[in-house]
Amino acid sequence: MILDFQTIVYLILIGVLAGIVSGFIGIGGGIIIVPGLIYLAGLTQIQAQGTSLALMLPPIGILAFMHYYKQGNVDLKVAGIVAVTFIIGGFFGAKLAHKIDQNIVKIIFGVLMLLIAIKMIFSGVKFYFEK
Repeated sequence: MILDFQTIVYLILIGVLAGIVSGFIGIGGGIIIVPGLIYLAGLTQIQAQGTSLALMLPPIGILAFMHYYKQGNVDLKVAGIVAVTFIIGGFFGAKLAHKIDQNIVKIIFGVLMLLIAIKMIFSGVKFYFEK
Protein backbone atom coordinates (compact mmCIF):
# COMPACT_ATOMS: atom_id res chain seq x y z
CA MET A 1 0.00 0.00 0.00
CA ILE A 2 1.31 3.45 -0.92
CA LEU A 3 1.17 5.83 2.03
CA ASP A 4 0.48 9.27 0.61
CA PHE A 5 -0.07 12.27 2.89
CA GLN A 6 -3.88 11.95 2.89
CA THR A 7 -3.71 8.25 3.81
CA ILE A 8 -1.26 8.97 6.62
CA VAL A 9 -3.64 11.63 7.99
CA TYR A 10 -6.53 9.14 7.80
CA LEU A 11 -4.47 6.50 9.61
CA ILE A 12 -3.55 8.97 12.35
CA LEU A 13 -7.20 9.95 12.76
CA ILE A 14 -8.30 6.30 12.88
CA GLY A 15 -5.68 5.51 15.53
CA VAL A 16 -6.51 8.52 17.70
CA LEU A 17 -10.26 7.94 17.46
CA ALA A 18 -9.88 4.21 18.21
CA GLY A 19 -7.67 4.98 21.19
CA ILE A 20 -10.06 7.57 22.58
CA VAL A 21 -13.13 5.37 22.15
CA SER A 22 -11.32 2.31 23.51
CA GLY A 23 -10.07 4.16 26.57
CA PHE A 24 -13.41 5.89 27.06
CA ILE A 25 -15.90 3.05 26.75
CA GLY A 26 -13.68 -0.02 26.62
CA ILE A 27 -14.67 -1.26 23.18
CA GLY A 28 -12.30 -3.16 20.99
CA GLY A 29 -10.53 -0.78 18.68
CA GLY A 30 -11.53 -3.00 15.76
CA ILE A 31 -14.98 -1.47 15.76
CA ILE A 32 -13.36 1.82 14.77
CA ILE A 33 -10.20 0.57 13.09
CA VAL A 34 -11.64 -2.02 10.70
CA PRO A 35 -14.26 0.24 9.07
CA GLY A 36 -11.77 3.13 9.03
CA LEU A 37 -9.14 1.06 7.23
CA ILE A 38 -11.72 -0.11 4.70
CA TYR A 39 -13.46 3.18 3.93
CA LEU A 40 -10.65 5.68 4.50
CA ALA A 41 -7.47 3.75 3.72
CA GLY A 42 -8.85 1.48 0.99
CA LEU A 43 -7.94 -1.88 2.53
CA THR A 44 -10.06 -4.95 1.90
CA GLN A 45 -12.11 -6.44 4.75
CA ILE A 46 -9.54 -9.18 5.33
CA GLN A 47 -6.58 -6.77 5.14
CA ALA A 48 -8.30 -4.42 7.60
CA GLN A 49 -8.98 -7.27 10.04
CA GLY A 50 -5.40 -8.53 9.82
CA THR A 51 -4.00 -5.03 10.29
CA SER A 52 -6.31 -4.43 13.26
CA LEU A 53 -5.06 -7.65 14.84
CA ALA A 54 -1.44 -6.55 14.28
CA LEU A 55 -2.18 -3.44 16.35
CA MET A 56 -3.03 -5.57 19.37
CA LEU A 57 0.43 -7.09 19.52
CA PRO A 58 2.19 -4.18 21.22
CA PRO A 59 0.70 -2.86 24.45
CA ILE A 60 -1.13 0.05 22.82
CA GLY A 61 -3.66 0.26 25.62
CA ILE A 62 -1.11 0.27 28.46
CA LEU A 63 -1.76 3.83 29.66
CA ALA A 64 -5.55 3.42 29.67
CA PHE A 65 -5.13 0.04 31.42
CA MET A 66 -2.88 1.56 34.10
CA HIS A 67 -5.46 4.24 34.85
CA TYR A 68 -8.28 1.69 35.17
CA TYR A 69 -6.04 -0.58 37.29
CA LYS A 70 -5.11 2.24 39.67
CA GLN A 71 -8.80 2.98 40.15
CA GLY A 72 -9.43 -0.67 41.06
CA ASN A 73 -11.42 -1.39 37.90
CA VAL A 74 -9.45 -4.31 36.48
CA ASP A 75 -9.96 -8.00 37.29
CA LEU A 76 -6.65 -9.60 36.31
CA LYS A 77 -7.99 -13.16 36.62
CA VAL A 78 -10.80 -12.41 34.18
CA ALA A 79 -8.40 -10.58 31.86
CA GLY A 80 -5.98 -13.53 31.90
CA ILE A 81 -8.67 -16.06 31.03
CA VAL A 82 -10.10 -13.91 28.26
CA ALA A 83 -6.61 -13.15 26.87
CA VAL A 84 -5.64 -16.80 26.64
CA THR A 85 -8.93 -17.84 25.08
CA PHE A 86 -8.81 -14.81 22.77
CA ILE A 87 -5.54 -16.16 21.37
CA ILE A 88 -7.12 -19.53 20.67
CA GLY A 89 -10.32 -18.01 19.25
CA GLY A 90 -8.32 -15.55 17.16
CA PHE A 91 -6.43 -18.39 15.52
CA PHE A 92 -9.58 -20.25 14.51
CA GLY A 93 -11.41 -17.04 13.55
CA ALA A 94 -8.56 -16.02 11.24
CA LYS A 95 -8.56 -19.44 9.57
CA LEU A 96 -12.33 -19.18 9.04
CA ALA A 97 -12.11 -15.62 7.68
CA HIS A 98 -9.71 -16.76 4.97
CA LYS A 99 -11.98 -19.61 3.89
CA ILE A 100 -15.12 -17.48 3.40
CA ASP A 101 -15.78 -14.87 0.69
CA GLN A 102 -14.72 -11.49 2.11
CA ASN A 103 -18.08 -9.92 1.21
CA ILE A 104 -19.77 -12.48 3.48
CA VAL A 105 -17.25 -11.63 6.21
CA LYS A 106 -18.05 -7.93 5.73
CA ILE A 107 -21.80 -8.63 6.09
CA ILE A 108 -21.24 -10.70 9.24
CA PHE A 109 -19.07 -7.94 10.74
CA GLY A 110 -21.67 -5.27 9.95
CA VAL A 111 -24.59 -7.32 11.29
CA LEU A 112 -22.69 -8.05 14.50
CA MET A 113 -21.94 -4.34 15.02
CA LEU A 114 -25.58 -3.49 14.34
CA LEU A 115 -26.91 -6.11 16.77
CA ILE A 116 -24.51 -5.01 19.49
CA ALA A 117 -25.48 -1.36 18.92
CA ILE A 118 -29.21 -2.13 19.08
CA LYS A 119 -28.79 -4.17 22.28
CA MET A 120 -26.75 -1.42 23.94
CA ILE A 121 -29.11 1.37 22.84
CA PHE A 122 -32.22 -0.39 24.11
CA SER A 123 -30.64 -1.46 27.41
CA GLY A 124 -29.47 2.15 27.95
CA VAL A 125 -32.89 3.57 27.09
CA LYS A 126 -34.59 1.06 29.40
CA PHE A 127 -32.26 2.00 32.27
CA TYR A 128 -32.68 5.71 31.62
CA PHE A 129 -36.48 5.55 31.81
CA GLU A 130 -36.52 3.26 34.86
CA LYS A 131 -34.81 5.90 37.03
